[in-house]
Amino acid sequence: MHSFSYVKATSVKQAVDLLAANAEAKLLSGGMTLIPTMKARLAQPSHLIDIAGIAELSGIEVKDGKLTIGAATKHVEVSRSAVVKKAIPALAYLAGHIGDPQVRNRGTIGGSLANNDPAADYPSAALSLGATIVTNKREIAADDYFQGMFATALDAGEMIVKIVFPVPAKAAYEKFPHPASGYAMAGAFVSQHGKTVRVAITGAGPGVFRWTEAEAALGKKLAAASVESLNVDASNLNEDMHGTKEYRANLAKVMTKRAVAKLGK
Repeated sequence: MHSFSYVKATSVKQAVDLLAANAEAKLLSGGMTLIPTMKARLAQPSHLIDIAGIAELSGIEVKDGKLTIGAATKHVEVSRSAVVKKAIPALAYLAGHIGDPQVRNRGTIGGSLANNDPAADYPSAALSLGATIVTNKREIAADDYFQGMFATALDAGEMIVKIVFPVPAKAAYEKFPHPASGYAMAGAFVSQHGKTVRVAITGAGPGVFRWTEAEAALGKKLAAASVESLNVDASNLNEDMHGTKEYRANLAKVMTKRAVAKLGK
């Protein structure tokens, strides 16, 4: 690693001010992506601004039909939270299947959404549930937030403070994890909101996306058989040594069917 300055911020304002004053600074929460990137010399921030201990970024609560989770909340905290398990069990399940124990005990929900890795789990939950990403400046709807591989609507100097999830009638998540990393080769988060069904696919493409054809079919009948005749468009999906575009398209369909099947249990 190259040399850098370390600062432990005690408030959101201090963290934002430090970002504004240091153009090459980076926020550090769990560090599950940033630290390995720095070790590989793919990132060389001038300052690391530690936001893990900021009280404003913690907390889990349900109010008026919405689940709010602070950005610095660790994956393990989401997975074990009685509040999350009661409000959106699928979100607790998702958090409990992220990476490995080391990642779950250090990584944070805000860090995952800010990084927006195309194979990350949380983006599918945020997009399917129609979450709102609340920053120090504004509120961003999930449909507007995710903008492709590692790209989001966040401006320079903007940081996530909390995430607000509408509590659905039902929700389920299923993924096919890469055996080494635990990242989703394809994952599907399905949620029902009244008569509306939302399906978000992660891992298969360069970014999380909604499978609108499946949403329309499932809106008519919420059953795995409803997507049997459908196929995810493979043309823009990922292809590498681990699987072809067509393979990932099929995985996305299978994971969607499995998630829908869980809704009926």
